[in-house]
Amino acid sequence: MSFADIFFIVPSPFFSGLIWLLAIVIALYLARNPAHYSIHAFSRVIHNAMRLSARSVMNTEKRLTQRNKEVLLAQGLEANERIIEREFERIENIVQRDLSEYPALHRKLNEEILIINEDYANSTEVPSNPPNWVKAVEAVAKIPAKGDPMVANILEDIHGSLKKANEQSLDDARRANQERHTLLKNMMPQWRHITQLLGNVDKKVSSVFDRCATIDRHMDNYEQIIQKTDRAERMLSSSSLTQFFIAGLVLVIAVGGAVINFHLIARPLSEMVGGNSYIAGFQINTIAAMVIILMEIAMGLFFMETMRITRLFPIIGALNDKTRTRLAIAFFTILAFLACIEASLAFMREILMEEDAATRALLRGGDATTLTGSSYLWITTAAQMGMGFVLPFALMFVAIPLESFIHSVRTVIGLVTVWLLRTLSWALRLGGDVTRFSGNMLIHGYDFIIFAPLWIERAIKQKGLPDSLAHEPSSSGPSVFKRAQS
Repeated sequence: MSFADIFFIVPSPFFSGLIWLLAIVIALYLARNPAHYSIHAFSRVIHNAMRLSARSVMNTEKRLTQRNKEVLLAQGLEANERIIEREFERIENIVQRDLSEYPALHRKLNEEILIINEDYANSTEVPSNPPNWVKAVEAVAKIPAKGDPMVANILEDIHGSLKKANEQSLDDARRANQERHTLLKNMMPQWRHITQLLGNVDKKVSSVFDRCATIDRHMDNYEQIIQKTDRAERMLSSSSLTQFFIAGLVLVIAVGGAVINFHLIARPLSEMVGGNSYIAGFQINTIAAMVIILMEIAMGLFFMETMRITRLFPIIGALNDKTRTRLAIAFFTILAFLACIEASLAFMREILMEEDAATRALLRGGDATTLTGSSYLWITTAAQMGMGFVLPFALMFVAIPLESFIHSVRTVIGLVTVWLLRTLSWALRLGGDVTRFSGNMLIHGYDFIIFAPLWIERAIKQKGLPDSLAHEPSSSGPSVFKRAQS
């Protein structure tokens, strides 16, 4: 039996299709309530599953947010402790270097003040007492002359004696004033010295006050971090993002320097270790150049750790000072040795380039001595040797941005993960709502297909009901789904 025999119930295709359509509508009408319940249950299951998933994602996001906050506050606490420790070390150095000289300075100031007091006491003008014979002269001067030549002579002698005494007293007063002025003039350098000493003391005390103000500011931040305030969290988040981008930029620059360093030593290493040998698909000279650069970075990182500039390895920072000093000398010596090797490789690279240029000149039929004997080639040789010697020490400072990048990338990854979880939760909630409303749409679409039997059913029910109940909605339709939902 073919499909046509099954489909065409009557000879007319139109009537056969109409019969089939009527049968399908009747079947759908009879299965209306189970179909509604099935659609509603399926959409409800998906909606609840997505809402539960969204709730689980939101709980995970909350835990991750709390975890990120704890990590951020811990990093900020450690960073502030390090800064406060450095500030106290600076104040200790200032006190030991400058303020420890205060007793000697106080003694020196007392000596200078005593000298100034003595000079000042010596420079004071003390009026001299009049001589005893002045009264006798005054009594003699009151004797009337009355034309007596002897009295006149005596008075002339007294006048001459007084004149000489006056001149001598004037000279003595001038000498005394000159001595006092000399003492006052000698006091000026001492005053300047005292002013300079007091100015130095003021600068040192002001520097201590500035350090104390800086410590107070850091202590305020430290207290806010301990109290886990929102302001501290925002401040640390902004600082972490800033450090992430700045450290990333510096690391990109360092990678560029490492690439230049790689091309500087890769060619001469091919002559030393062989350029035709391969390990895991890579040329051995490439691997050797990478190993040298990575060793330089590692030695620089360990040197920074021993100097306590970075703290990526707590075990190195926990060593005693003597051991750390020896390790720092050893790491720096190895780094200097590698820098000398790179300088020699750069020199060897320049020689190989000159030989290649000479070979190409000979192949073209030119004179090879014209190029190799040029006087300006020493400039490029010196530049390459200088770069080969300086770049390892420049790569040593990669440890500083690397530490900042490692500490800040945790915060950035946490923030990005929180944002992704929030987006996923929103998408799950949206999907659950879309599924629920899609189920309602499917139910209404199902009723739209069988609208004819439903219209007939509603008409029959309205005829058998009183007028007061004729306009009430049918028990079928959305009310069925409300009861199913309840």
